[in-house]
Amino acid sequence: MPKSYKIAVIAGDGIGPEVVREGLRVLDAAGDRFGLEVETTEYPFGTEHWLRTQEIFPDSATDEIIQHDAILLGAIGDPRAPVGLIERGIIGHLRWDLDLYVNLRPIKLYHERFCPLKNKTPADVDMVIVRENTEDAYVQKPVFEHQGTPQETASQQMLYTRAGTERIIRYAFQVAMSRPRRQLLLIDKANAVRAQELYTRVFAEIAQEYPDIETDHAYIDAACMWMVKNPEWFDVAVTTNLFGDIITDVGAMIQGGMGVAASANLHPGKLGLFEPIHGSFPRAAGKNIANPVATIAAVAMMLEYLGEKDASQAVEGAIAALLQSGRVTSLKAGAYPTDQLGEMILELLRG
Repeated sequence: MPKSYKIAVIAGDGIGPEVVREGLRVLDAAGDRFGLEVETTEYPFGTEHWLRTQEIFPDSATDEIIQHDAILLGAIGDPRAPVGLIERGIIGHLRWDLDLYVNLRPIKLYHERFCPLKNKTPADVDMVIVRENTEDAYVQKPVFEHQGTPQETASQQMLYTRAGTERIIRYAFQVAMSRPRRQLLLIDKANAVRAQELYTRVFAEIAQEYPDIETDHAYIDAACMWMVKNPEWFDVAVTTNLFGDIITDVGAMIQGGMGVAASANLHPGKLGLFEPIHGSFPRAAGKNIANPVATIAAVAMMLEYLGEKDASQAVEGAIAALLQSGRVTSLKAGAYPTDQLGEMILELLRG
């Protein structure tokens, strides 16, 4: 009997439907090649749906989605909606309410032509950032006092729990154990944001359980600097929600741009959410110019999480083969049609 999986699909806004279309084509091809049955359920949630119905993400849909094995998300965001409304209502809801506490972002360069850094090769850019995904300022409510007056103040608490800190750091150590270099870097700003001393202390405690892991520490400003100057120093890094959001975008540009960077939102043992890290790029919607590689890479991450390592490696291998072949010389939006890039990867996947 072939293995079967149920995948919830939220194409979302802007270029989301176009890149998700290519990701699903690749997922189907991987299923055919490796004997997997994939059943997809598409959900309409996004700005267009909200404009028509005033509904963002009903509880009934959440109840349905948790019956699936994974979620594939395209992109969320549209200037016709209030800033953050749809993003928090969909992406935030799924991450926080489903307790997907790991945001996993691999940063891997496939060919030096795509790296903006001088004299850096694929051997220099191969790292994983483990970002905490359910705490920090992102999940706290903003507070505005004396709004509209010269005395106005605005605040949003950076709140960390020991349980949340411990589980993300422990997950990062496990990731480091799975990689040849076995190195783990803690990134925080505990010298200025003293609440982050919790990260420093918990990291030191858990490190005692992993004597085979070489550990190090950097403040976020220094880490961003060193990522640009010496990306080869990085193997696995763990950091807070806010800082992880920032430094992984730096990493995305080093690996070739937002169009190739994928991420996973995970709670081990539960369903995961997989997505490209780029935005919805509303100006490009419907023009067939978006780069679908990041979404296809997210499909590879999804297959690995589902335990289908051969299928995952085949999809990632097809991406690598294309980017290393010289057939693609630019990863910028508009350099190649969306469906053409998808088709080139499909050809390599099918053999």
